[in-house]
Parts: sequence; structure tokens; C-alpha cells
Amino acid sequence: MNSMYDSYTLSNGMQIPCMGFGTYNAKDGDNYEIIKTAIKAGYRYFDTASFYFTENDLGRAIKDSGIDRKEFFIVSKAWINQMGYDNVKKALRKTLNNLDMDYLDLYLIHWPKVNEDDDKWKERQKETWQAMEEMCDEGLIRGIGLSNFLPHHLDNILSFARIKPLVDQLEFHPGYTQEAAVSYCRENDVRVQAWSPLGRAVLLDNAIIKNMAAKYNVSPSQICLRYCVQREIIPLVKTSTMERMLQNKDIFGFEISKEDMHIIDCMPQAGWSGEHPDFAIPKVNADKLLCD
Repeated sequence: MNSMYDSYTLSNGMQIPCMGFGTYNAKDGDNYEIIKTAIKAGYRYFDTASFYFTENDLGRAIKDSGIDRKEFFIVSKAWINQMGYDNVKKALRKTLNNLDMDYLDLYLIHWPKVNEDDDKWKERQKETWQAMEEMCDEGLIRGIGLSNFLPHHLDNILSFARIKPLVDQLEFHPGYTQEAAVSYCRENDVRVQAWSPLGRAVLLDNAIIKNMAAKYNVSPSQICLRYCVQREIIPLVKTSTMERMLQNKDIFGFEISKEDMHIIDCMPQAGWSGEHPDFAIPKVNADKLLCD
């Protein structure tokens, strides 16, 4: 990979850029303005979700940019209360309406379970996946995938999938690399994407990462993102300023040595969000996401 515009080939032959821009709520600015700035900075792969409440802002920013929709790679996700055969079909229609688009490049199941006591998750996933496959057949989605699915969750999907999942978004960063899940995805030709590749900014003050940054004369964020790229994992970056947007995409002019990659691989746990797909599922006001 020589720039963020270089792509991996997914199992269905579709090309996916090696870096994306995440649109989860920015703390210090307006989402529309931030996304508009990211487009000006050159980003074309944008990740959103109904849970983020940024689909409208993303769609408006893309339309206002004057750049053809085909130049963008757009991903969204169905939230936990939008799972199920009928619900996910309604959710996709709502997402496309929010984005003012005719299709998505990827549509993902956001979390594998509704809550930690969910004993119907396997059946619910099957119904949801069947509906998503049908929406693929209809041309509303170019591909389908998953988010926060661990190997036992993926096992369930693979047991009945007619269309295999193309990607799995996992929390992945130095200090939390989920090796078992990453290995399982690779064995099954599922491309891993990294959400929170900077460990929710905690890693920017980590001594190991800061020492690496000084050694390579780059920023701590560039070390974290370059680490993802060298692991062939797609980082979903998120920031609010043009300066950091440009810095984050400028990670292709250096290479972390094999020895230093091993050092990062073996870091103590750091930056973990505390969210686990089986035991700590994020909560949101469900009423805001119910599909009419």
C-alpha cells in the first residue's frame, strides 16, 4: 500500500480502500463541517451507522462536495434493535433515505447480540443475514459484513450464509490486537477493519508508542495507523481538524521495522474501550432508531 487510495480485493472481487474515515460523533465540532473538511483533505471512504446519527450529515456533505457518488466508498451499519428480517430491511431503506443514496458499498450488522442475556442471537442473526443477502440481490448493497463479531459469532454466520461476510470491524490497535479474532477472519477470507485504531486517543500518551514516534520522526497517531496498515488491517481514522486529517493519511512514507512491529505486537493491554460483544454492549436511546 502506497497511499490511502490503494485497495484490497475482497472475497467477492470488490475493491476496498486501505484506509477509511470514521464519522462517530466528534466531540469538538459539527459533523457536517468535519466530514466536509475530510472530503477536502482527500478522504473518500466513509464509515457511518444508524447508531452514529451522522448519515444525514454524511449524505449532505457528499452531495455538497460536487464529487460523483461513484468516487466514494460508503459503509453503514444496522443497530441491535434493527436486527431481524423485516427490521433490517426497513433500517436499510431509512439509511439510504438519510444518505440520499441509491446503494451502499457495504452494510454491516453492528453488534452480534442485543444484550448479554440474548439467548436468541443465533436465530436473529440468521433472519437478519437472509434479509441482507436479498438486499444484495436487489442491488441496494454491493456487499455485506459484520462489526464486533468474534469467532463464535462468525461461526454462526458462516454456517448458513449464502453470501459470505466480506469484512469484520473490530476494536484493534496497539495494546489490543485481538489475535484470535484476526486470525479467524483471515482463515475465512474476511477483511479486518480497525475501529478506534488510536485506542480512543489513550495511545497518544503511551510511552512505547511515543518512543516509536520519536524514533521514526512521526506522530504517535501515525505509528498506530502505520501499524494497522502493515498488519493489512484497514484503520478507520477519526479526527476533526484538517491538520490531523492530513497527518493521519501521511503514513506511507515510512516502514516500521520487523523488530519494532514485534515490540508493538507484544505491548501490555492499553487503550481498550471496555466494550465486549458478549458482555458490554453500548446502549443508545432505542426510540431514535426504531424504523417507521
